[in-house]
Amino acid sequence: MLRRTFIQALAIAGGSAQTACAAKAQESFEVQHSDEEWRRLLPGPAYRVLRHEDTERPFTSALLDEHRHGIFQCAGCRLPLFASDAKFDSHTGWPSFWQPLKDAIRNRDDNSLGMQRTEVHCRRCGGHQGHLFDDGPPPTGLRYCINGLALTFVAGVTP
Repeated sequence: MLRRTFIQALAIAGGSAQTACAAKAQESFEVQHSDEEWRRLLPGPAYRVLRHEDTERPFTSALLDEHRHGIFQCAGCRLPLFASDAKFDSHTGWPSFWQPLKDAIRNRDDNSLGMQRTEVHCRRCGGHQGHLFDDGPPPTGLRYCINGLALTFVAGVTP
């Protein structure tokens, strides 16, 4: 529980992951835009999360209490990332999932903020989604801790 509290405090302080930004700049994605194009396409807070690894404040996402059947998509390119039946309440303040959809998410090491974490991003546009932890529920034991600003929700859709 101390790790979650520490991460929440860092999120509130508004740290960003410069190491992840540099690594992302070296990758190639199917959907690509210049930084200025992304800035025009995305609302300010979503732009900062998706393109500059910002973290939204905990317990502020409208998607935290989204319980309808449907799909959570990348807010940058609309790639389906998570099914609603993989969502669970982690009590951390961010939407959490125990499994992504097949071929939706890519991982990379994130050594920013003085700790080792696994950053997760959309495999199609590279948009930062959040981080992966090993303290989730069965059957995977994983917790994809995702920024609600990085997602859109489409009700009634199945993968």
